[in-house]
Amino acid sequence: MDLKEKVRALPGSPGVYIMKGTDGRVLYVGKAGNLRKRVSSYFYPRRILNERISRLVSLIEDIEYMPTATEAEALIYENSLIKQLTPKYNIALRDDKSYPMLKLTINEKFPRLFITRTKAKDGALYYGPYAAAKLLKEAVIILRQIFPLRTCGKLPKRACLNYHIRQCLAPCIAGVSDSDYGEIVTELRLFLEGKKAELLKVLAEKMAVASRKEDFERAAQLRGRIEALSSIKEDSVSYKPAGEIEELRKVLGIGKSLDVIEAFDVSNIMGKEAVGSMVSFYKGKPRKSEYRKFRISTVPGIDDYAMMREIVGRRYARLLEEKRTLPDLILIDGGKGHLAAAVGELEKLSLADIPAIGIAKEFEHIYLKGKKDPLVLPKESKILHLLERIRDEAHRFAISYHKSLRSKKMGESLLDGIDGVGKKRKTALLQRFGSLDGVAKASLEELLKVEGMNERSARNIIDHFKR
Repeated sequence: MDLKEKVRALPGSPGVYIMKGTDGRVLYVGKAGNLRKRVSSYFYPRRILNERISRLVSLIEDIEYMPTATEAEALIYENSLIKQLTPKYNIALRDDKSYPMLKLTINEKFPRLFITRTKAKDGALYYGPYAAAKLLKEAVIILRQIFPLRTCGKLPKRACLNYHIRQCLAPCIAGVSDSDYGEIVTELRLFLEGKKAELLKVLAEKMAVASRKEDFERAAQLRGRIEALSSIKEDSVSYKPAGEIEELRKVLGIGKSLDVIEAFDVSNIMGKEAVGSMVSFYKGKPRKSEYRKFRISTVPGIDDYAMMREIVGRRYARLLEEKRTLPDLILIDGGKGHLAAAVGELEKLSLADIPAIGIAKEFEHIYLKGKKDPLVLPKESKILHLLERIRDEAHRFAISYHKSLRSKKMGESLLDGIDGVGKKRKTALLQRFGSLDGVAKASLEELLKVEGMNERSARNIIDHFKR
């Protein structure tokens, strides 16, 4: 595949792109809200490129990318990669008032993370500078959801709203020990320094210890953090999907082409707000218009196998009913048990002839229908990377849906008990202000603009959050 074909194969989604020269040396690192559109602008410019960029383009031999969920996340990765790789064609930003930075106040007992434009010799850690202030603000919101550090300049005498919406551990009321708070600070530092793989390993080890001690609440918290971080994808993506798919077809012994691959995953924390996801890839590229999400409705408690049966059954019963095209391959996020659950549903629907495989996260082994032993592919295998990419997208989609349901439920529950605010008004408030924090900060005039709101109920909301 030549360079322009690689550019055309890039996704139209956020991420970081890495441009390399003939010797594999990194020339430039950039971020984008739309990778394909941004990288294409170098090769199909609407205006004349300056001498520096023209020289860069003439030297590019390869392009890699790291997909992210948002452009704000890409901003963080871009900065850490520039620090690590020191690309020749990236212009160094000065640490002065022109550009914002992230400040982590490790010089305080309970450190905070916030944006600043002033770098002082005060013992704090500074990350950046960053060229996009608006995106940096969005990134900080995301980071605070994953790493719930305090935001107050001075510790108050009682917990604030952030504690109630689980975006702060409330050291002000001794809601967290010094050591546990310090661990979260260490985890955040690993993330900001681009060491996500190391961070995930640390969190997995902590979760295993908590499970052995039967501290299930702690284990659930750690699992939630792992899932949130895992949704921020960081692995480089291959640029030869067609070739990889053909290799996969041969390895699996499938006679027909593998144009459509559909992948399934389930997500729940201790059985709560259980959801499922399905993503669809056509010739190695995601078809987001065909993505589907499922709210688990028939499975009480924790039973991943039963949840997998439900979502697979619902998906293909619907396709049969609508007489729509079936996939060429089904990929299940999980091992032998998850695959067996899915295959059982396919057999009930007389769809046992559709090839189905499972990929287990622990060792990345591939499980095949009717085979006792898994298929073990080399870590550098392009086929494995293709399957991991599709599986990870299903996982990301499930996690994002799960988080949205939890946030909505939490927001609605914290609006309970306000006189004059029923289900419809709760929904209208959260839709207008975007979050519970937005509702809490709204003025009387802003509240009165909400559909169906009256002054008495608006004042009750303000009084509720004051208390």
